Amino acid sequence: MIDAKTGADLTHSILAQIIMEEESAGEQMLPTNFLRQLISMYGNSMQALLPGYLEASMDYFRENQNKLRKAIEDSIGANPLAQLAQRNMEIFKAAAAAFVPGAPAREAEKPAAGEGDELAELRKQMAEMQKKLDQITK
Repeated sequence: MIDAKTGADLTHSILAQIIMEEESAGEQMLPTNFLRQLISMYGNSMQALLPGYLEASMDYFRENQNKLRKAIEDSIGANPLAQLAQRNMEIFKAAAAAFVPGAPAREAEKPAAGEGDELAELRKQMAEMQKKLDQITK
């Protein structure tokens, strides 16, 4: 973001302002102790190293976050009950959204090719499990 009059790069200042507004308006993400330590680094001999370190730490955090998300998605993909629970949650969210005044209407999502077969198979498996549970409880 460049200032039209001076040509100065305002990106850093604007991003810092956004962080300040987010911290004051909602749930704070930056702990007070962290902010104190960050402020104490200004003028410190390690000041030049800190930006690179913080950037690398954030990159590492994001990478691990993506790995965790993928691991969860993969585990859901491999577990029929988790898939069923996920679909039930999507249906619940869609139903709840229908009762929220002023919420934009969502077009019904059509199952992808093969999903109908998967759903039928999951229902069959659930019925079989229910039969077994009924037999055990008798």
